[in-house]
Amino acid sequence: MIVFYHNPWSRASGVHWLLEELGVPFEFSRVDIRAKEGVPESYRAIQPNKKVPAIDHDGTIITERAAITIYLADTFAEAGLAPAIGDRARATYLTWLVYSDSVLDPVVAAKAHGKEFMGSRYSYGSFSEMVANLERTLSSRPYIAGDKFTAADTQIGSGVHFATNVLRVLPEHRVFRAYMDRLAARPAFQRYSQREYEMAQAAGMLDSR
Repeated sequence: MIVFYHNPWSRASGVHWLLEELGVPFEFSRVDIRAKEGVPESYRAIQPNKKVPAIDHDGTIITERAAITIYLADTFAEAGLAPAIGDRARATYLTWLVYSDSVLDPVVAAKAHGKEFMGSRYSYGSFSEMVANLERTLSSRPYIAGDKFTAADTQIGSGVHFATNVLRVLPEHRVFRAYMDRLAARPAFQRYSQREYEMAQAAGMLDSR
């Protein structure tokens, strides 16, 4: 059984979507990262920085979104969401999975706080470089790693969705909208979106927006 440490409308959302795509049984363990009193100290045994997401798969703990995604897509390979080891397509897939955590997320967060970090100063480069890379890639193919939907799309796609519709920092480029339209048509995307909304509603998060 997979225990999924999660909070709705957070960085855990992309892993939630991936779990829906995989179609494997899992249970939620909510971690209220927005609680006034903070996350319980006991949670550090699962995630050292008390962040989400994390998963516990039959006693094996995995943290960090890229690592969780690689682990899940390889463990449940029958879903066909990851190129196999030895497949040349795996290089691009892995590149974009790590890019989501190491570049897209930090430059989007910086932009949302009014900062434009330049590549010569920080390992992840600048927001404008990220946007250009994303636009160039999605102009050349329908999905982030090629012609086929992969687990990498759950992470890049959820990042694009959040940056566009919540933080409102990503430019409204036609290619980004077409990409998100393709992703939003997937039944798993629709299931995860509805569950996230319902859980946010139950947690009173809609009232606090």
